[in-house]
Amino acid sequence: MSKESGTKKAKNKESQLVIRLDKELRDQFVAACKDVDTSASREIRRFMKSYLLRYERGEID
Repeated sequence: MSKESGTKKAKNKESQLVIRLDKELRDQFVAACKDVDTSASREIRRFMKSYLLRYERGEID
């Protein structure tokens, strides 16, 4: 399926964030996400949105 087809997954993705982390941490996180039927990407996006809300409220120093 091409990007032009407007798939839900590719539709809103305009950039990427590359991070370095320990393989063990990554593997544990991916496994935990799979265990609760979600994706690592979805949970990281959820964390980022939550963090920004807290930041905007002045809850983060």
